[in-house]
Amino acid sequence: MKFNVQSKSLYSAVSAVSKVINSKNALTILDSFLITLEGETLTITGSDMENSLTARVAVTDVFGSGKFCLAARRLVELLKEMPDQGVTFSIDDTTLEVEIEYASGNYSLVAVSGDEYPVYKGVDDDAEPVTFDVAGADFVKGIDNTLFAAGTDDYRPQMMGIFLDIKNDELTFVATDTRKLVRYIDRNIKPGGEGSCIIPTKPATIIKNIFAKEEKLSLTLTSKNATVESAGFTFRSCLLNGRFPDYNRVIPKNNAYTLTVDRMTMLNAVRRVAVFVDPAFALEKFRITPECILLKTNDSSSCTSAREQVPCSFTGTDLTIGFSAPYLIEILNVITTDDVVVELSDPGRPGVFRPAEESDGTELVMLLMPMTVGDF
Repeated sequence: MKFNVQSKSLYSAVSAVSKVINSKNALTILDSFLITLEGETLTITGSDMENSLTARVAVTDVFGSGKFCLAARRLVELLKEMPDQGVTFSIDDTTLEVEIEYASGNYSLVAVSGDEYPVYKGVDDDAEPVTFDVAGADFVKGIDNTLFAAGTDDYRPQMMGIFLDIKNDELTFVATDTRKLVRYIDRNIKPGGEGSCIIPTKPATIIKNIFAKEEKLSLTLTSKNATVESAGFTFRSCLLNGRFPDYNRVIPKNNAYTLTVDRMTMLNAVRRVAVFVDPAFALEKFRITPECILLKTNDSSSCTSAREQVPCSFTGTDLTIGFSAPYLIEILNVITTDDVVVELSDPGRPGVFRPAEESDGTELVMLLMPMTVGDF
């Protein structure tokens, strides 16, 4: 076999595929890429047995066809340091010796037979899949808005990912770790069918990183398996089993008070005050009045404290409430509008965070549980 390929095109492909490979694998062969040459298309596949990602790269000067495995880390690091120019791969079909040549360099290594690479099968599932096309930017935005809220508790595995609630004329993304919950509805996505599934954190992260610049995605989803395909990549993943919580029930619908505040002013103030929180609790206290918010925290173990004041508009009288500083920072980072609207009722009920303005056809709601405030 022999072919020529642009080094940076190949590097972009192998760098993307390497994200699916675990740092430690039960099977040594999974430390490698499966590389297949067929016609003028080179496919590079990586897998961890639960996820599989394949990239396609155009090649020239092709002679022969076949498949072989190369060590992933070594190939990625070599291509990363190469200048952007044509690189020729020559593979001996008998000994699997590989020669990598370009204008000023020559590298030799030995491949492993492609027949040894395990075939990704997914999970047996007889359910009828839901198949639809979606703009890459729209699907990735849904993941972006919710992934940070996914749980990390092994005792609640069904929360360790993003729940997709698929309706005929909308797609809802939901994530929760019981302390915070995010629901993002995109009515611009029209699946044309109904179903649901839970995408684990790792594959959701891979989709976010790999498919953000892809113009159109084709999705095939069941409750157990997902396939995401674009012009350059095909990603397949096993999904989480279990029943996701009824997210609509926990979102308060009739909070009495509305707080409107400049997002960046609030975010910067929360960040500064967070420097002084007690690390064991990360509690920031907020006293909200119709004209301003007083932020306060203290750490008795190190004898430190902080206070800041932020202007706001509040429909109530006075309200004192506490939130986790890291969680609040995450929420304010994800919302992108100039102002953020917070719906509140009392110190023991969750705050509902929304952008002041929604993009056409979308709805973003973030729920954050409060923390107990003793003396302010």
